[in-house]
Amino acid sequence: MNQITQTDPADAILIPARRGVAAYVQAGQTVTVINTHGSQVVDTWAYNAKDMGEFMSMEHTRAAILTLLPKEGDVFTTNKRQPILTVVEDTTPGIHDTLIAACDCHRYRQLGAVGYHDNCTDNLHQALEAIALESTATPSPLNLFMNVPVENDGTLSFLPPVSKPGQFISLRAEQDIVIVLSACPQDMVPVNNMIPTEAHFKIR
Repeated sequence: MNQITQTDPADAILIPARRGVAAYVQAGQTVTVINTHGSQVVDTWAYNAKDMGEFMSMEHTRAAILTLLPKEGDVFTTNKRQPILTVVEDTTPGIHDTLIAACDCHRYRQLGAVGYHDNCTDNLHQALEAIALESTATPSPLNLFMNVPVENDGTLSFLPPVSKPGQFISLRAEQDIVIVLSACPQDMVPVNNMIPTEAHFKIR
């Protein structure tokens, strides 16, 4: 693991608390996602900019990298088994989630929410709509900074992130992509330490 460093969000793009943002990224550019306050999960999707039917797939990536916890040098792959993002730097303790589906209205209803609750599934589609794109499905996201430990008996639990304010992960685009980032609004289990906040990102 790298020595802990921080990056200044002052010149970065805001991911508003409980909302999502989409952006175009060219092959070779790097997306740096900053956990501004240290306690925020950022659901992350990437699509082939030329074919929205091809997208980053956690299922296919796990088969390629043979681990649940991506580390520097690991390559995320698409549902067509092509490289799409590579981890080039990670100043966090390296705890990210590749298992859990994006939160949605059904999840919050099961948790006891009354009325509408912001959710990452809607954030994905609204962010794409804002740049005149559409995804017919909701792929399972890369949940950056999300802490879902797998116990020896196979059980899972939801815990607060272990990253510190300002820590970040940088991902290099291996093709022209559309990236979508959602500052997860989950406040009914402790994945955001029960207090969803903003996050930031940079494209270089």
